Amino acid sequence: MMDRQCDPQQLQAVFMQESEPNLAVKGISTMSERRFAGTNTILRLAATLLAITSTLLAAERKPVVIHVATDGRDDFSGGLARPNADGTDGPLASLERARDLIRQRKRQGGLPEGGVTVRLRGGVYQCNKPLELSVEDSGTDAAPIVYQAAEGEQARLVGGRVLDGFRPVEDPGVLRRLDPAARPHIVQVDLKALGVTDFGQAGGGGPELFFDDQPMQLARWPNEGFIRIADLVGGQPVNVRGTKGDKIGKFIYEGERPMRWTQENDAWVHGYWFWDWSDQRHRVESIDTQRRIISVAPPYHGYGYRKGQWYYAFNLLAEIDAPGEWYLDRTSGVLYFWPPAPMEKGRAALSVLEGLVSLRDTSHVTVRGLTFEIARGTAVTIRDGSQCRVEGCTLRNLGGWAVRIAGGRGCSVVGCDIYQIGDGGVALSGGDRKTLAAAGHAALNNHIHHYGRINRMYRPAISLGGVGNRAAHNLIHDAPHQAVSFSGNDHLIELNEMHHVCEESNDAGAIYSGRDWTMRGTVIRHNFMHHVTGFENRGCVGVYLDDMFSGTAITGNVFYQVTRAAFVGGGRNCLIENNLFIDCSPALHIDARAMGWAGYHVATTMKQRLDAMPFRSLPWSQRYPELLTLWEDEPAAPKGNVVARNVSYGGRFDGVQAQARPYVTFRDNLVDEDPCCVDPGNMNFQLRDDSPVYAKVPDFKKIPFEQIGLQREVDEPD
Repeated sequence: MMDRQCDPQQLQAVFMQESEPNLAVKGISTMSERRFAGTNTILRLAATLLAITSTLLAAERKPVVIHVATDGRDDFSGGLARPNADGTDGPLASLERARDLIRQRKRQGGLPEGGVTVRLRGGVYQCNKPLELSVEDSGTDAAPIVYQAAEGEQARLVGGRVLDGFRPVEDPGVLRRLDPAARPHIVQVDLKALGVTDFGQAGGGGPELFFDDQPMQLARWPNEGFIRIADLVGGQPVNVRGTKGDKIGKFIYEGERPMRWTQENDAWVHGYWFWDWSDQRHRVESIDTQRRIISVAPPYHGYGYRKGQWYYAFNLLAEIDAPGEWYLDRTSGVLYFWPPAPMEKGRAALSVLEGLVSLRDTSHVTVRGLTFEIARGTAVTIRDGSQCRVEGCTLRNLGGWAVRIAGGRGCSVVGCDIYQIGDGGVALSGGDRKTLAAAGHAALNNHIHHYGRINRMYRPAISLGGVGNRAAHNLIHDAPHQAVSFSGNDHLIELNEMHHVCEESNDAGAIYSGRDWTMRGTVIRHNFMHHVTGFENRGCVGVYLDDMFSGTAITGNVFYQVTRAAFVGGGRNCLIENNLFIDCSPALHIDARAMGWAGYHVATTMKQRLDAMPFRSLPWSQRYPELLTLWEDEPAAPKGNVVARNVSYGGRFDGVQAQARPYVTFRDNLVDEDPCCVDPGNMNFQLRDDSPVYAKVPDFKKIPFEQIGLQREVDEPD
């Protein structure tokens, strides 16, 4: 059939067909006269007519629906959910065409009352480019635009290429490099023959392989965990407060395993080379098997290298020795793979696109119920948007973030499942720090887990930046580093459950921010944090206010088996109040680091960041009056911290350092008395009504434990 353009009259019919009222209103007068006879007939008739008018107006506001389906065509009208019998009309094939129809309607006369819903039927939509929406694709408060999956169906937007044509490995040179036990299982495919030529680099940003919706492992050794640096070659010693290492990226390994890697032309190592919270990937420059030295290519790690730190090697053809491992020869374009199941019974896909949906300067657009997967970068990006939402979606198998929102106001990510993410989950930034104008972005009721797959550090489940953003009712778990990070002012982090985070790091915090006197006003309240103990259970931090971070409230939270649960690293004017600490060691840490080893930051970074803000002017001077006299009032001292009405049972409560203690106000804390929780064996730490806490801790406020974490419904701000 020849291509055809959508006729304008037909287009008008498409947009109006679902907005025409379909109510039987004939005979109203006669019915009303019979029903409302008597003295109040006129008033009752008026009320009835008002109700009917409201119903008619609501019907007129019903959104117009444009249908998209995998068996659709972009020369169809989109007015039908399925192709008609003679194949002359039906759903569209692409979101781009649906977007363009909406643009055409707006140019011809504006959006219909009730807006437009683009409804995707179930199926896999292989995207060749991201869907891009701009200011002309905006809806309004009365006429929003919604892109959503059909009810009860899974619509999957895929930024990858399904791979076929796998065959056994026959090249003798390749077979010799493989482990003999692996040779019969490994298959290969020529990506260049399939039209894929952008391979990025193994150290990050390249393609990933997925099989049956699971990320496969780029061939590495050891297959799990790490090996240790046996020793350093040396050449440029470094000593950080007694922690010694060397700046040169040459280190000694133990054992004979690297002898298998001598024919590899693109070997890499990934390690925590000096500090437990700072990782880096290095390309291997050379391997000296006689002296057992691995030399990495510059640039070297900024902090250097230390004996005993941990690393693993990856991107090694010779190390495909377990099901699920793969390797890409970036010169030939051949991908080698040991499938975890027979190829004919599964589906292999390679990530190709960077992103899937991009909104810029767009307002009143909602993306609902869709699955976004298999992209190299971030799935959904919203820049300078207003009242845009990502709602009830699944975002998985991504190389970057799930959703990034920057600038604008009132955007939200609500009720999404986010997992198997290469970077972090949801990044929200916006608002104006100079005026303290809030952005009002929110991440609500999301389940975020197994993130930070590729970039392990500083890729939290939720990142808040700017002013006045909120993270609430989220469930966050299983990650190498942070759950929530924040910077800026006046954020609200509440009613979240977090556990088994910071699993690959020490000296890290499940909730983290640091090194600023001016980033005040954030409230961390009514969260449940448990089982946060760091890499190899060597200790980590719950709420980490690092390096003199100040003006933050930690109130009404429940901590269970968290090391250094509430941590103030030399900051000022922090409130730790009404929290419940169970089996935490210690529950509380406050130090005076700016009066000691971190003092060099006071007159440099801290003063510079203070002077960068208009703290002497409104609204700053009214909102944060403590800043007006800070520089003249022992700026290095941890003044103004209050620890009040907390309950600690099991473990150890007080980890406050001696130098900081004179500056801290302690009041009405209850320690080492059973608080009588409802069911601590099953982690129900709601206090019983007869808990001694209510009698012994004045004004202790009940923690709404049952409201923490995922909920059927959540309150959203207007």
